[in-house]
Amino acid sequence: QVQLVESGGGLAQPGASLRLSCAASGRIGTITIMGWYRQAPAKQRELVAATTRAGMTNYADSVKGRFTISRDNAKNTVSLQMNSLKPEDTAVYYCKVLLNNVAYWGQGTQVTVSS
Repeated sequence: QVQLVESGGGLAQPGASLRLSCAASGRIGTITIMGWYRQAPAKQRELVAATTRAGMTNYADSVKGRFTISRDNAKNTVSLQMNSLKPEDTAVYYCKVLLNNVAYWGQGTQVTVSS
């Protein structure tokens, strides 16, 4: 029903920026929530940021002030602007959408922050 494709991951130095994007396609009506999760090695998957269709946002405390989530409802895309990256941001980042109370996940994109 829904396919999610993430892009924008890669290697960045501490203090640098990356921008992740996620495009949803398929039989899409109205997506209620779009967000980003991440999972670092040996750690549980955690919420990074999420946004509602109306534009309300929620961020993990660890990324507040550094990351910004945004969405384009017409294009069914969601982006995550990541500034002031830290080594602890290293993880696989997953796009997630909620459609008709059903969650869909992307395949994940690797973000590595290292000097």
